[in-house]
Amino acid sequence: MTASGTFREDALDSQVIIVTGGGRGIGEAISRACATAGAQVVVVARSGDEVSAVARSIEGAGGTAMGLTADVSETDSVRALCVRVNETWGQIDTVVNNAGINPASALGTPEAVDPEAITDLLEVNLTGAFRTIAAAAPSLVEREGSIINVASVGGLVGLPRQHPYVASKHGLVGITKSMAIDLAPEVRVNAVAPGYVATQLTAPLQEDARLQASILDRTPLGRFAEPAEVAAPVVFLASDAAAYMTGTVLSIDGGWTAR
Repeated sequence: MTASGTFREDALDSQVIIVTGGGRGIGEAISRACATAGAQVVVVARSGDEVSAVARSIEGAGGTAMGLTADVSETDSVRALCVRVNETWGQIDTVVNNAGINPASALGTPEAVDPEAITDLLEVNLTGAFRTIAAAAPSLVEREGSIINVASVGGLVGLPRQHPYVASKHGLVGITKSMAIDLAPEVRVNAVAPGYVATQLTAPLQEDARLQASILDRTPLGRFAEPAEVAAPVVFLASDAAAYMTGTVLSIDGGWTAR
């Protein structure tokens, strides 16, 4: 890793990496970082316009990428995605499970949360990761690849009024550990647990002076993370530098879970 926080340009050479939820925010940053490190990146989201724009931008910067639409809440969609990637590039080396939602209807006290919102959230955040791993597993085993799950500080500690989201992220941490055991030694399974990151999703929090102050007061480093600061550890986990790491959850939270 260089002093600027980026990895050498050949860190992920020859890898084909799928990034779900890759059309914006953290997923977009991960897609760009993996391409910069030499990977062929498959940018995946439900929005074709978003993934196409990110893929074109990566290629314009000299990287290799393609944008594909898929819905991780639908088994057939994820299976078709993996078939397409294998047909195009002949392999899948790493899957980054980044797709996630946290709708307003899933926030609040337990009695106020919409039951349908709970189902929808779990289908994307947790079961979606299961589906993607299952669809990619044969290729990952053959390539002795890796899985990286994007969890959250909400997968390590509680967060007020975010019960379904916290449940989904705790579940993602759990499958990271259990799948690391079952898929070893061929496939490594790790996770990152970001704190609050400066993205479109957290813009309302940054614009609310009271909420922002509360978050920053709880964060020893005193700021939101930049998406690239989450992407760099993902590149590390996908690279040979992390060859002896599996079942690990890296906190990228400015010290949030240190308290």
